[in-house]
Formats: sequence, structure tokens, C-alpha cells
Amino acid sequence: MVGKQKRKLEDLSVDEFLLSGGVDSADDNDSEEEVSKQNGSKKSKKKAIRAAPSKPDEKKKGKASEHKEQLSRLKSKDPEFFKFLQQNDQSLLNFDDEDSSEDEDEAKYHRLPSALEEASDVDDDDEEEDQKASKKSKKGLETIKVTDKMVEDWKAAMKKEPTLRVFREVTKAFKAAVATTKGEGGSQCKYKVADSSVFNALVLLCIKEIDVVLQKLLNLKMDKDQKKLVLPSSSPRWQKNQIDIKMYLSGVVQLLSCLTEATVISAVLRHANQLVPHFLCLPKQCRHLVKQLLKQWSTGEETSRVLAFLALNKICRHKQDKYLSPILKQMYIAYVQNCKFTSPNALPMINFMQRTLTEMYSLDTQATYMQGFIYIRQMAIHLRNAIDHEEKVETYQSVYNWQFIHCLFLWSRVLSTLHPSDVLQPLIYPLCQVIHGTIKLVPTSRYYPLRMHCCRALTLLSSSTNTFAPVLPFLLEIFQQVEFNKKPGRMSKKPINFAVILKLSKVNLLEKAYKDGLIDQLYDLMLEYFHTQSHSIGFPELALPTIIQLKTFLKECKVANYCKPMRQLLEKVQENSNYITGRRQKASFGVADAAAVAAWEQQTQQEGTPLSRYYSQWKKMREKEIQLEISGKLKMEDLDLPEIKRKKVQEKKAEDKKEFKDLFQSDSDSGDDDDGLRIKGKKGKFGSDDDDDDDEEIEDLSDISGTDEMEDANTDEERSETASKAPRPLSSTDLIKLAEGGEDLVEDLELSDDDD
Repeated sequence: MVGKQKRKLEDLSVDEFLLSGGVDSADDNDSEEEVSKQNGSKKSKKKAIRAAPSKPDEKKKGKASEHKEQLSRLKSKDPEFFKFLQQNDQSLLNFDDEDSSEDEDEAKYHRLPSALEEASDVDDDDEEEDQKASKKSKKGLETIKVTDKMVEDWKAAMKKEPTLRVFREVTKAFKAAVATTKGEGGSQCKYKVADSSVFNALVLLCIKEIDVVLQKLLNLKMDKDQKKLVLPSSSPRWQKNQIDIKMYLSGVVQLLSCLTEATVISAVLRHANQLVPHFLCLPKQCRHLVKQLLKQWSTGEETSRVLAFLALNKICRHKQDKYLSPILKQMYIAYVQNCKFTSPNALPMINFMQRTLTEMYSLDTQATYMQGFIYIRQMAIHLRNAIDHEEKVETYQSVYNWQFIHCLFLWSRVLSTLHPSDVLQPLIYPLCQVIHGTIKLVPTSRYYPLRMHCCRALTLLSSSTNTFAPVLPFLLEIFQQVEFNKKPGRMSKKPINFAVILKLSKVNLLEKAYKDGLIDQLYDLMLEYFHTQSHSIGFPELALPTIIQLKTFLKECKVANYCKPMRQLLEKVQENSNYITGRRQKASFGVADAAAVAAWEQQTQQEGTPLSRYYSQWKKMREKEIQLEISGKLKMEDLDLPEIKRKKVQEKKAEDKKEFKDLFQSDSDSGDDDDGLRIKGKKGKFGSDDDDDDDEEIEDLSDISGTDEMEDANTDEERSETASKAPRPLSSTDLIKLAEGGEDLVEDLELSDDDD
């Protein structure tokens, strides 16, 4: 065995140091350091450290040397086994004599470097830069630019016979295309998409073909029963294709988050809806998809909202235990966040979110009860805080806002739609109490629009759940608080839209449009509520306070436009009351027989009542009006109606004088013969302004009366001559004379003035 050279101190383990006399080697190293200090230069020190003398050490033996000696002894002890090793595992016998096992043990601990290196080593920096440049050049060589021809070839291959290789290539190209939307440029991708036409063609190819390709690759057979979803993870080929499918689904979600065009978003959402079974097999990608679907459902365009809702509904129907509760919670939060501001344009979208969220709550009544209990209780806490601190504006503003009102209406719709439900029945009473408390919190005329919204929610809840909720007292109270006979303080250009406001300003309360809109709202709400109760056996008793209040209003009100609708409503209510009274008299059961009463009411509802028939006709007309308003044919705000400004008589006369003075100013300057129109020596209306001449030319009334007959004759002659003449173009002077008229007319005017 060849003797090994003496190694440095930092290369020795503890055992080797103790066995091989490491003190001597340490002394040698100390002597070397003294020599390097005497030289005084970094260069000589570096050379001295690197050129450490190597002396043979016979005592030191590593593990590798011992193992090699054992193998040499094995050759003499067991030659057959040694021969077997030579034939089957030659590498076990031929290994380096260095102590590799020792290095593995020492790798666990920190080792000092054998030579110190300076930071300004130019050679190492050059080597690192060369390595980076080589890596970049390799990446640049690997990137392939996607062309239209490549997309066409992939499309043909997918239609002919899709393979895993083609799907993988298309997936990589799609990943590179999506990376360009984020501004990454696809630097880590195999492919590069630089042209917009190639991007569009590639995305279109994936949207149209990938779903069919995945079904063929996974050999999925669709179940005849559409309600039962076949998961791709059930296919034996799923594990083989899982990585590529995961990459593609991540790209679809990323693409959906970057798009802004509504049509493209709709196309990608349709594609994502097809891929929902694959998303359900990958929880991480499914969570990212749900996040984007919620964003589109709450803030997107109309088509995008519908498609996002269909995808969310599909996910929740097939994975209720995992996704339903978190999705319902996130949808409710998104609904609250996006109904903060209400306008005519935003109201249809808010109603859409209400109805679709109700559809989602219908999937599981247990989850609906848990969330309904929490959120209704939360609204009750806000209301209690507002009642306890009524003097603070911030407290009741936490209740009197659009988010609170829309939440009340949402839960009213949920409970009314899912009725009958034994699980949700306990939530009806607390919700009614919260709505009543909201109305009574600030019962002033400025918050009448908010009261109307709450009454609509109560009417919806009462009609669908067969629960009596007092709505009419809140409406009849308005007749007592508002003075409809009082003249409005100002005229308004457009009517007030009660559907998109909660609070009226002080200026609105003085307008005529306020009372007009209030009468319309009262008529609609009372008619709608009476329609829901028109088949009730207690309708006459229910309608009696309203009949009394309406009769009182018709006696006191002097405005015909307000009396007409209320009188019509009174007639319909009385007619329906008489109809129910007549049917009750023919009934043979008692009041205590609840089953017979329910059967009687159901039969009356099926046959129809006078009020229900009238309501159906009114509803059709009302819907047509709403459609016209939405289409823009009946938008009052688009009409530039002038405001009526009444002028005083004196201001009007002054303006007339000024106007005529400017009109005839040219005539007085052109001719010196006519100083103006004079009445028997008096100054005419447009005569000179000398006041001294007026006193001298005043005559007695007798002279004026004596000359009346002569002036009348002259006037008749002038008129006959004018009529006999042929029509000819008139000069400006003739037009002025024609406008002035004859002198007799002026004399008559002066006679009347003097007599007065």
C-alpha cells in the first residue's frame, strides 16, 4: 500500500488527529505561519498556504485504506468470492484510495477553507459571468416561437387522433401565451408567443378542442343520467396526464384573471364550465377558479355573471360537503360589498345577485339556516345599537343604508322562496321584528322611501310564508302626517324615483313631485298587499281601517289627481270585502275549524277574487310602463322641460315698452313730419318726450266727443280704400303705419283712460 502524504490540520477528523500525532503537524503549520508573517506580503502568504509541504505519515490510515486492505486479504482468504466480485461488481474493487467515507462524515460539520481568497478575484467573477451567459444562451436556444402553421398542425392532429404528446405541446404553448398577458414574456417556457394573431388562434383552439381531447385521452364515458357527474380521477389514465392537466387548468384561471373584453371572458367562462369536473379533482386549482368566478358573478357584465353563476352552482351541487358553505359565505360578502350604491343601472344587477344567491341557498337548508341565523342576528345587533344610541348619527346610519336594506330584502326572498321549510321557519319572526324596528327607528317624512322598501320586504315575506305581518299601519300613517292640500313650494323638472333612494332632501319635501310620487307608491303598495290577502277569510276585518282612512282622506283632500287613484282603490277594496262577506255567509263550518278555513281560502284563491283579477290587469300595465322606462322611451330626465317662471305685471309692461321702443326707433329718426302719435293735441304713446307741450294741448271732453263722428267716417273710408287696393309688397313705413292703426282707435283708448 502506497503511503499517503501528510494532510493539513483542517482536513483531519478528531480520531485521526489523536491517532496520527496531529501536534507535530500543528507545529509545522505554526512554523509556516511565522515564515509567512516575516515575508509581510499577501502574495507570499497565499503561496505559502497553498504550497504547504506534504510529508508521509505512516501512522495515519483512513477508512478507505483500511477497506482496501480488507479486500486484499479477502483475495487470499476467499478467492471464489473475490472472483465473483470481479465479474459482477468491478467498481466495488476499483475505487480511489482517498478517504471518501471520511469526507462524508466531516461534511456534517463546518470546514475551514484550505486557502484564503480575496473578494477582488477577477478570475472567479469571469467564470461566474461565463456560466450565466452560457445558461442564458441555452435557454434562448430552447425557446421556440409559435407560428400559425404550428397551430394549424396541432389542430389537425387533435381532430384526427389526439395523443398525449400533442396535448403536452399545446399545453406548453398555451402556458407561454398566458404568460404574455402578465408581462412575463414566457421566459421559462419552451415556446414563445409574440404575435397577437397566433395568440388568438391558440386560445381559440384550446377553447374549442381541449375538452373533447381530454375525454378521449382519459377515455371518459358520459353517464346517461346527467345529474351524476363522472370525475376524471376515476380514469386509470388520470395519473399519467395529471401534471399536464394541472398546468392547463392553471393557465385557464390565469387567463380569466387577465381578460377585460366581455365577449372573450364569456367564451373562457363557457370553457371553464366544461372543465369543472377536472377542476373538482384538483383542489388548489378549484379554489383559484372559485375566486375568479365570484369576481365575475359580482362585478362582471350580464352574460359573464350568468355563466359564472352556472359554474359556481355546478361546483356546489357536485361537491356540497367541501365547497358549498365557503362559497355561500363568499357570495354573501360579495353581494354586500357590491350593493353599497344603488342606481337605476345597478338595480337590475343587484336583483340578479339576490335571486341567484337564493338559488344557491336552496341547495342545502341546513347551511342556509346557519348563515341566516348569523347574519340576521348581526343586523339585529346593529339595530339594537342604533336604538340605544339614537342621538348619535353614526349609529342609525349603520342601519339606514343600502347594504342593510338589501340584506333585509335578500333574507325575505330566501325565506319566502324556500317556504315551506321546517328548518327555516324559526327565522321568519326575528326577521319581521328587525324590519319593524328599522321602520320605527327614525319615523320621519324624509325616510319615507326607506319605509316603502321595508314594506315591500314585509309584503313579500307575508304573502309567501302565510304569516301575517302588519304592513298597512305604516302606510296609513303617511296620510295623517302629510298635508296633501298644501300647495308645493317649488316645481320640479323630473319625478322622484323612489326605487333608488332611501332619504329625501329638504328641497324634495317642498316639490310637487314628492307628493305625486308618494301617492303612486301608496297606491302600489296597498294594492299589492291587499292582493296577497284578497282570498283570506278575514279580509273584511283587515280592510276596515283602510276603508275608514281612505274615506277621511277623500273628504279632506281637494286635489283631484290625488283623490282619483285613492277613490279607485277604495272601490276595489270594498268590492272585494263584500265578495268575501257573501262567501262567508254561505260557509257551514266554524271559526275554530282551521282545516276547513284553510280549504275555503285555497278554493277562493283558485276561483279568483275581484281584487286579484284587477291586480293582474294592473300588473301587466305596470310592467309595460317599467319596460318602456328601461328602454328609454319614457325617461323624463331626458326631456328638457322648461321651468315656469311667473313674472309680475309691472315687469312685463316695462319689457314690452322697451321692446316696442327699440322696434320703432328707426322711424322717429327718419322722418321729421311725424313726431309721434297724438290724440287731439296730446302726446302719443311713442311721441316726443317734451312735458311742456302736454299742458298746452289739453282740450275739453266736449270737443273730443264732437269730433268722434267725423273720425269714424274718415276711418271707414280709409279701410274701404285699403281693401279695394290690389296686394302689393309693403315698405317699412307702411308696415309701421299698419301696426299703429287708425287715430279713432287711439281716441277711444284715451276716452276710456280719462273716464277712469
